[in-house]
Amino acid sequence: MTEVLEIHPVNPEPRCVSRVVDELRSGKLVVYPTDSCYAFGFHMGDKNPIREIQRIRQTARSHNFTLICRDLAEISTYAKVDNACYRLLKAHTPGPYTFILPATRDVPRRLQNPRSKTIGIRVPDHPVPQAILKVLGESFMSSTLILPGDELPMTDADEIEQRLRGDVDLIINAGSCGIEPTTVVDLTQGYPVLLREGKGKADDFV
Repeated sequence: MTEVLEIHPVNPEPRCVSRVVDELRSGKLVVYPTDSCYAFGFHMGDKNPIREIQRIRQTARSHNFTLICRDLAEISTYAKVDNACYRLLKAHTPGPYTFILPATRDVPRRLQNPRSKTIGIRVPDHPVPQAILKVLGESFMSSTLILPGDELPMTDADEIEQRLRGDVDLIINAGSCGIEPTTVVDLTQGYPVLLREGKGKADDFV
């Protein structure tokens, strides 16, 4: 059964945040808001949500997931960051960007790109995921909430409930948060490579 939990988008209620964290820790699949659009979220250690997202989104098993981090210090636990990358990350986080970086051994193999051994890293500038990260005490995995046949991610919690009831465990309703996905930048080549232009300004990467 799918539960809908209303959370204030600016001042998330601690009781509600704790409920979300409990769901993540118990292996549940959650829909949550970000500073670009709604997304799927799940605990890094669980495999079932991966299969569920692949089924819902009809993606290949090689689909890349994103690691949601609280700050730069947390990024360095899961990704190899040199000085040049660090400066770029510092200038663009938190914000609507996903950065592709070499994964460290702390990232399970099933969550890495199978060929390049990389991981997408993101630090969202939204109070709800930041509050979740603070209470959870670790990063969690994510995938954009865009369904087969749709050109844009979903942004209306009521519509999300209608279309995903029975497919996800918890939907966080924090109001509309936008329909543009993140700007994706590859930082594995020794210089930034723009892979997708989204909500984040791409001027520094072209």
